[in-house]
Amino acid sequence: MTASSDHPITTPPRAPSPVHGFGTLAVHAGSPHDPATGAVIEAISLSTTFAQTAVGKPVGEFEYSRSSNPNRANFEKMVAALEHAKYALAYSSGSATTANILQSLAAGSHVISVSDVYGGTHRYFTQVAKAHGVKVTFTPEIEVDIRDHITDATKLVWIETPSNPTLRLVDIRAVATAAHERGILVVVDNTFLSPYVQNPLDHGADIVVHSVTKYINGHSDVVMGVAAFNSDELYARLSFLQNAIGAVPSAFDSWLAHRGAKTLHLRAREATTNATAIAHALEASPLVISVNYPGLESHPHRAIALKQHRNGMGGGMLSFRIHGGHAAAEKFCQYTKIFTLAESLGGVESLCEIPSSMTHAGIPKAQREAVGIFDDLVRISCGVEDAEDLKADVLQALERAVADAANGVSNGVNGTH
Repeated sequence: MTASSDHPITTPPRAPSPVHGFGTLAVHAGSPHDPATGAVIEAISLSTTFAQTAVGKPVGEFEYSRSSNPNRANFEKMVAALEHAKYALAYSSGSATTANILQSLAAGSHVISVSDVYGGTHRYFTQVAKAHGVKVTFTPEIEVDIRDHITDATKLVWIETPSNPTLRLVDIRAVATAAHERGILVVVDNTFLSPYVQNPLDHGADIVVHSVTKYINGHSDVVMGVAAFNSDELYARLSFLQNAIGAVPSAFDSWLAHRGAKTLHLRAREATTNATAIAHALEASPLVISVNYPGLESHPHRAIALKQHRNGMGGGMLSFRIHGGHAAAEKFCQYTKIFTLAESLGGVESLCEIPSSMTHAGIPKAQREAVGIFDDLVRISCGVEDAEDLKADVLQALERAVADAANGVSNGVNGTH
């Protein structure tokens, strides 16, 4: 297959196969011992500028920290290794990562995305990208109708799998095959699963992106983003924009995220164990309308999970609809004792939230409900606490919330957070 000059990327190039397993790479990739002191943990390089021995001849590979920094470079090497990529570029947030990629498109470009894309991405597509002449088409069944939406102006396909917050899965290979027939790039947001559970580049994606804030850092103390890919041409284009736009993370945040990622495999496994236990308990409860979790055999896309996810893992995220409507959903989040009512996900602590009123409130109600984001939907991020404690917390909050909603008890409950 030969791509046109307008679409230089066809089948994505591949990085060399990793020599070591995931856990070994997480601990050691991008983590050289300090040559001067032998320190096994890198120092934090706070310098904004680096000495030169002559004009245009820096002492090492670094000149100015916006362009490159030792901590950021080491973190990028680690993410590239974990995502089976040749390159990775880190940004000041997941939203900055999205903006950097979309900024690489010329005015008049067309993008295809899934309907239930993350609210922040939807906001960027509909309000920011639109302002600089990029049109976005949203579809609920992208594997089925992607070819119907492709035009000569289509340059990018942006998918999430699982989606946020309904946990729908997308067959990456099917989408990539259709897109690459026309030389179109495919971006996969892998935030919900992390590189441990899924590696989209292995299934044909051109770029994989993450909100590092979530599972990669894993400790709810860093806001960052990252993109990983294998193409030299993409590296030249995106690294230029990374430097020119300057939405880069600090050295300290890069160091923290790198430290957090060293335990990613342990945290992701435990979060999956916990989410699986809770999903089964919720599915068995008469107080629950439905459960969205790709680790359940009842999930409509379970076959995709078995194909794309490590060992068919479901990940640490799930959502469910509660009997009693929005009032019950709100009470559930107030009655939990271990789960904290808060936005975000992927940390060591367990969180719960109501997407319709919080993370996805900016999307019109009709659009939300069309993709399953109802007012009674609760989203859960499972941390690494003991599974039995989390399950007991969910079940007691569920019982109290539904009972109060049925009895018409007002929302003036005594919150636990």
